[in-house]
Amino acid sequence: MPIGCGCFPMSSRKASSLPRMPSITESCKSLSFSNKNGDQKRKTLVVCFGEMLIDFVPTTAGVSLADAEGFKKAAGGAPANVAVGISRLGGSAAFMGKVGADEFGYMLANILKENNVDNSGMCFDSHARTALAFVTLRSDGEREFMFYRNPSADMLLTEKELNIDLINKAGIFHYGSISLIEEPCKSAHLAAMNIAKKAGCILSYDPNLRLPLWPSAEAAQEGIMSIWNQADIIKISEEEISFLTGGDDPYDDDVVLKKLYHSDLKLLLVTEGPAGCRYYTKEFKGKVAGIKADCVDTTGAGDSFVGSVLNSLALEPELYKNEQRLKEALKFANACGAITVEKKGAIPALPTKEDVQEVLASQTSA
Repeated sequence: MPIGCGCFPMSSRKASSLPRMPSITESCKSLSFSNKNGDQKRKTLVVCFGEMLIDFVPTTAGVSLADAEGFKKAAGGAPANVAVGISRLGGSAAFMGKVGADEFGYMLANILKENNVDNSGMCFDSHARTALAFVTLRSDGEREFMFYRNPSADMLLTEKELNIDLINKAGIFHYGSISLIEEPCKSAHLAAMNIAKKAGCILSYDPNLRLPLWPSAEAAQEGIMSIWNQADIIKISEEEISFLTGGDDPYDDDVVLKKLYHSDLKLLLVTEGPAGCRYYTKEFKGKVAGIKADCVDTTGAGDSFVGSVLNSLALEPELYKNEQRLKEALKFANACGAITVEKKGAIPALPTKEDVQEVLASQTSA
């Protein structure tokens, strides 16, 4: 009898070359981090919730999907990218979501493990495939997407499949908006947020707007804003400001503060690509200049930035109260984004702490 879905499914002949996965009857909880240092883990662990998928990027930039002669396969999905980004910088991260019980799903689970990301919150579905995204790179390095998810496994995560123990160990719970598009994942997302809030986690939100995945622009705006006021930390882009405010000037501080900054928000970040980023708190606001880079592919740059910010916040939870320390952290995060755009794909391009320090040192000496 076919198995519907579960955390870490039974190994199959197709996956025989991969490390053995525990059977579906084994509990996900047994694979969570040990809680010997529970208090420390609670302060530093960042749990990233949502989608993980395979990005196929044309080997030649500036062409349409139809004209591309070949594609490079790379692991992707914004929450997973953030988790790996944190781990690459030496932080503690976990990913929570669902993939297909297929070769791509097993591959993604192993990539997380290889990058020291806790994958005990990951589930597998034998009736749905791992999501795929074909990403075209224009001549300016910006992207266009074509998704294959009808439905994909990430959309089918249920509330009962949530690894509650893992959420309870986190200091930060990070998520996007793609997991809000369809049920049952939407309900699982909302339940996970509620658990994290009750556990005392900082809630971090990067809407990561992908209009082709939503039924309509109106649905996207409504869905993204439906959980806006629950977040403690929000990262948005210039384009997302324009979209969410109905076309208002994304560079106008009044627009950001009056329409997007809510009373319980600790920190609002606006990324401006190569120009850097802006920051807004209850006490102060400002801008941190970007780091020069030779752009090849912008995929994962925002996720790299977010991972760096969350890693800094996990180590220093009240960072947003000290403007000088915040600016230093954001300069580091800008460097992470700059390094990421110089390679194709998201996870393969995410930097280590040493990579970032080298870039910042060269900027200082230049």
